[in-house]
Amino acid sequence: MEQFKTYALMIGLMLIFIWFGGMLGGQAGMVIAFLIAGGMNFYAYFYSDRQILKHYNAIPVDRDSASGIYAIVERLTQRADLPMPQIYIIPDPVPNAFATGRDYNHAAVAVTEGLLDLLDEEEVEGVIAHELSHIRHYDMLIGTIAASIAGAIAMLANFGTLFGGGDRERPNAIVMIAMMIIMPLAASLIQMTVSRSREYMADEGAARLTGHPEWLQRGLAKLDNYAHQGLIHDADPQTAHMFIVNPFAGVHNTLKTLFSTHPSTQSRIDRLEALKRDL
Repeated sequence: MEQFKTYALMIGLMLIFIWFGGMLGGQAGMVIAFLIAGGMNFYAYFYSDRQILKHYNAIPVDRDSASGIYAIVERLTQRADLPMPQIYIIPDPVPNAFATGRDYNHAAVAVTEGLLDLLDEEEVEGVIAHELSHIRHYDMLIGTIAASIAGAIAMLANFGTLFGGGDRERPNAIVMIAMMIIMPLAASLIQMTVSRSREYMADEGAARLTGHPEWLQRGLAKLDNYAHQGLIHDADPQTAHMFIVNPFAGVHNTLKTLFSTHPSTQSRIDRLEALKRDL
């Protein structure tokens, strides 16, 4: 079911992108938008995980080179009935983590050196359980596709004046300008909403997987506090939604809350507190 939801979202966002291309450039615009969206979905599906891991200089590790983190991941994947993902360590002192990959058999979990230094074993287990919950629900692929299409819509809007109308009249100038402003904002809001809801779901999944919501609560509090003090090297806004805490939490602007890829850490901790009664 989760895989079906992922594919449905991919198709839905692609159709929105094609419709937007048609509004700007008629039939020719729809064809161009279809080719762009198809190419981006293909690349995002098969190659985005490698690009992201390479971008953050992630180093693959195994049982021999990182026995502690390997044992935690192995224990939790067995409990969650998931295949063992590839484990990566990012050589960065800022603590954070993310999961990537297109399916269960091509999944990866990456943690920074800073996270392993800052958190105790229980807190690391809570973080890893959170990332495995993302893998279980195909959140990595959903987030990647949503980000790709949102970026593509913004690109199409910026270059909207290049679509000469094709076989139809160009839209009214005011309507066209409004679309070029509203559509990228709408796409970004969809992306952020998807990301925020998935974070809550992964938090709950982690709490149920470990049976100890307080482990993740403590980990989130420490990670959020550190995120306001430092920024991961080469941090990219397009991949911010993948991390367990927003790597740009310390960057202040008036629209940060509206367009944040994550719900507030305090609200996540409060929800985990409520879960304790159920567990």
